[in-house]
Amino acid sequence: MAAGALALGLVVLACGAHASTQILKYRDGDGHIYYTDTPMRGDYYELIRRFGPDPARTHFSAKDYLRNRAAFTSLIDAAAQRLSLRPELLHAVVQAESAYDPDAYSRAGAVGLMQLMPDTAERYGVKNSWDPKDNVDGGARYLHDLLNRFHQDLRLALAAYNAGEAAVEKYGNRVPPFPETECYVKKVLANLKRNRAAD
Repeated sequence: MAAGALALGLVVLACGAHASTQILKYRDGDGHIYYTDTPMRGDYYELIRRFGPDPARTHFSAKDYLRNRAAFTSLIDAAAQRLSLRPELLHAVVQAESAYDPDAYSRAGAVGLMQLMPDTAERYGVKNSWDPKDNVDGGARYLHDLLNRFHQDLRLALAAYNAGEAAVEKYGNRVPPFPETECYVKKVLANLKRNRAAD
């Protein structure tokens, strides 16, 4: 996709990207946001990686993002309501994890909209992590449990979602000093702030 094809006015965090990135998000000098699969100069971070079972599918465009967001909003909202989570928070996690791509797959084996790891899926009885409803249900229940475990401390719950509960506890119930985790927490919180402002 061309870098200037779509500006969505989203917050960008300079969180680093890798050569294998399929889609990047950039902010230009005027603060406009662009999605592209072509590396450019400037402030950018990796929006989504695809290493999945269909390597021939290499492009995930802003059009895909908007279409998928519309398709999965009611599903995400329903999961949030069932678990008394704020819908804007669950959306913020999905945005950071997969950009609403149900086929997102990481090298580590994380799958789907909420990037469930196999152990987490098994723990929450998710039979098919590729099924968006099952995936969101499992991820939402995990996030709900993390919030309870860390006494509703959102930053710690998000850090644990990214790095695991043991890592958060190892560092004295603080966000572990891992660049990826620190960036992840900032990214989700920025998404959450934007989602609240959009309501």
